[in-house]
Amino acid sequence: MEKKKTNKKFIIILAALVILGGTYGTYKYLHSLSHEETDDAQIEKNMNPIIPRVSGYVDKVYIKDNDYVKKGDTLFTIDKRDYLLKIEEATAAFVGAEGSFEVSKADIGSALASISVSDAYVQSAGGNIESAKIRLDRATNDFNRYDNLYKSRTITKQQYEQALATKMEAESQVRVLQQQQRASAFQKSVIIAKSKVSNKQTEVAAANIKRANAMLDAAKLNLTYTVVTAAIDGQVSKIDIQPGQLVQPGQSLFYIINNDEAWVIANFKETQLNKMTIGQKVIVKVDAYPGHDFEGTITSFSPATGSRFSLLPPDNATGNFVKTVQRLPVKISLNTTNDPEKIKLLRAGMNVDVDVQLN
Repeated sequence: MEKKKTNKKFIIILAALVILGGTYGTYKYLHSLSHEETDDAQIEKNMNPIIPRVSGYVDKVYIKDNDYVKKGDTLFTIDKRDYLLKIEEATAAFVGAEGSFEVSKADIGSALASISVSDAYVQSAGGNIESAKIRLDRATNDFNRYDNLYKSRTITKQQYEQALATKMEAESQVRVLQQQQRASAFQKSVIIAKSKVSNKQTEVAAANIKRANAMLDAAKLNLTYTVVTAAIDGQVSKIDIQPGQLVQPGQSLFYIINNDEAWVIANFKETQLNKMTIGQKVIVKVDAYPGHDFEGTITSFSPATGSRFSLLPPDNATGNFVKTVQRLPVKISLNTTNDPEKIKLLRAGMNVDVDVQLN
């Protein structure tokens, strides 16, 4: 019985496959000793949200989807008529507050003048009272002398009555002047109290001026917010606004992406981190540009695993725990000096493969 002929081609192919497989396996093993790799990585860029500061209806949109803009370029405007009216209202309130302040100042000036007049009148009344008392003393002395003369029948009754009338008139004049002095002093105290009230009113009026001025400044500031401009250079995303649309403060409308800066967020398994440190070199392969390698450097490690930042973080104390390998986000900065134009072509969210050189 003849032996079957051995297929030499099969043996050669099998041997080649074994050699290639062994070589590749050896290479991967040796490579794994000094490298850590993952394909769970994406390009990240700064995405500046466009958020209006005031509410209103969109008046005009100056950009289109995916347009490039410069810092300070007008993106869209909000109807400003309501804010012009608010400026007029705030201006009127400011003018009214200034008028109230001037009136209060005039009241204070009038009160001070009245106090000065009252002081002068009180002082004058005091002098008149002293003069009246002197006349009263003289009239009293004359009356006493005439009274003694009348008792001795030296003078006539008419002379006696005339001296008595002069004395009584002097006494009455003193009483009248004293009453006038007391009235002037009371009037002065009333004027002083009113002046204190006027001072308080002036302080309130000054505060009202500051408040009205602040309202006017706020109205003018809000008017400037009706023109929404780009805060950075970059490329806008899809524009989701149209003229006539109502926008609200804090509403995120679209984004401006800064294409000059880019980095990679790579999610490594926790079992890969034991030899990784900040500053290690990284080779980044972008799926969109398979023939080009980007250079990078590890700059930071996330303080927690990705699952901890999820909307519903896992609770391992619920009794249904299954151990799974966690992933930790690692930030890799790209070298912008070597490939500035290529980096500008990268887009946020692109998939990449990263290879960390451990040695």
